[in-house]
Amino acid sequence: MLAELLATGASGEMLPTLAKNLGVFVLAIMLGFEVIVKVPPTLHTPLMSGSNAISGITIVGALLIAGAHFEGHPWINVVFGFLAVMFAMINVVGGFVVTDRMLAMFKRK
Repeated sequence: MLAELLATGASGEMLPTLAKNLGVFVLAIMLGFEVIVKVPPTLHTPLMSGSNAISGITIVGALLIAGAHFEGHPWINVVFGFLAVMFAMINVVGGFVVTDRMLAMFKRK
């Protein structure tokens, strides 16, 4: 993608798409940061369970991307799809471990 952008120059058709995607990415980061900062500490454990469900949806989307056939370089889809599945699985497993440890704190001995 970057090689195509450099090859076509600034007047190419790819630049507006790249700019839009980067703009959406930056806005998502800022929105996510603002939402997470405003959450009180007592709600972090229930929200972790909710984020596990969202990560499950991310895994399904990553599997679809990895298996999709796009024009150009199909190995890029497999590589980024694999990375997305790997990071989402780390997030899901870590979320369940943290939730389990937090709930163990409230069990009677």
